[in-house]
Amino acid sequence: MDAISRFAQHVVSTTYDHLSPPAVLAAKTFILDSIGVGIAGGADPWATRLVLCAAGWGEGNESAVLGSGRRLPAQAAALVNAYQIHCLEFDCVHEAAVVHPMATLLSSLFAYAERRSRVSGKDLLTAVTLGVDVACSIGLASRAPIKFFRPATAGAFGAVAAIGKLEGFDVEFLTNAFGIVYGQICGTLQPHVEGSSLLGMQMGFNARAALTAVDLAARGLVGPHEVLEGHYGYFKLFEGAWDLAPVLADLGKVWRVTQLAHKPFPSGRLTHGAVDGLLRLKNQYGFEAGDVSRVTVVAPPLVKRLDGRPDIPAPTANYAKLCLPFVAATALVRGRVDVPDFVGEGLTDPGIHTLAQKVELLVDDNPDENAMVPQAIKVMLKDGRNYEIRLDSVLGHPQSPLTREQHLDKFRRCWRHGAGRLKAENRDRLITRADRLEAFADIRELVALTVP
Repeated sequence: MDAISRFAQHVVSTTYDHLSPPAVLAAKTFILDSIGVGIAGGADPWATRLVLCAAGWGEGNESAVLGSGRRLPAQAAALVNAYQIHCLEFDCVHEAAVVHPMATLLSSLFAYAERRSRVSGKDLLTAVTLGVDVACSIGLASRAPIKFFRPATAGAFGAVAAIGKLEGFDVEFLTNAFGIVYGQICGTLQPHVEGSSLLGMQMGFNARAALTAVDLAARGLVGPHEVLEGHYGYFKLFEGAWDLAPVLADLGKVWRVTQLAHKPFPSGRLTHGAVDGLLRLKNQYGFEAGDVSRVTVVAPPLVKRLDGRPDIPAPTANYAKLCLPFVAATALVRGRVDVPDFVGEGLTDPGIHTLAQKVELLVDDNPDENAMVPQAIKVMLKDGRNYEIRLDSVLGHPQSPLTREQHLDKFRRCWRHGAGRLKAENRDRLITRADRLEAFADIRELVALTVP
């Protein structure tokens, strides 16, 4: 029996009452976090173009675009919202799985919920938790270096799990939906390498595919059933090596949503170790960017492979966010890394680019192809002083979590970056409603606060 059946059984048999209190709290936290980064992402230049393009694909006002007055057909809204949630590189991540589950998941869930109506807060929390379980378990099972864009590909399975739960699918219908989405999943790392906005759009393509898969399965279309371990299944074609036994054994025992890491900075998660370490050293020892002669970051191979690209004089925002030397230099020069640092003159600041040339990334001997830590950050000053810090977890990880105030500060900053025409009081209403999500009979009350 293909492992996809085990995931389907887990989704179908789990109810809200099975969830642990930490899982419910984490689901609330990352629902609010994802709404915030999605609203901020609405200010991205490509978000506006994508909305206009999607509006030309067909008529319909089923679902809202975060932060916008625009309503689109459900599939189109899911595509746009997934892009907005991921485009700033600010959405949460499961580090060991190398999966950002919420972009595909929440965008498709909101689109589905608005179209269907009367999805309760408990239903949403259950669907989110199960979707994260499926997406992150698939990522965790991989034993190979990431080569396709796993946040999008694994995210598609997670989104189907979540929507299928809301649709009330049994194991057979949900397995069909998984098979149908497998025929549509996409996402390569080439946009990542080149700094293309297509990277975030791949999240959208898979969110749209998840809705399509559930719609087709609901109407009786039978999909392939051996989509994970089959001869041409996901793991053979997209990953290459895997071990599903540990993650299958944890289903219903370990809620992956509790393992998600906040992203305190809007850049590739693999740059966060350098930022976290440098800001800690800078605050502790009081040196300035101009005092620095050399920065050395020693990290696992994944960090070098994905974010070890060279600094270039005039990068795109997407390239800069995934360039560790640029992000590290930004942290030293500005004492922060935030959304405004990747627009306009922030991308061409000569002081940042000069300092970026002094940042060296070295690879350690970590055998785990998907590991992000440990990392060692060393700073050498012009006066001969040297400082070093070792990080076994990076700020935002469950072992080094954001405080509630840091979480809400991030949400409020995202709101400022992208809220535009939204009512100012909606921001605090969203926080209050997210805290009490299990009490709501219809989550459209939540979605309504994200639009003018």
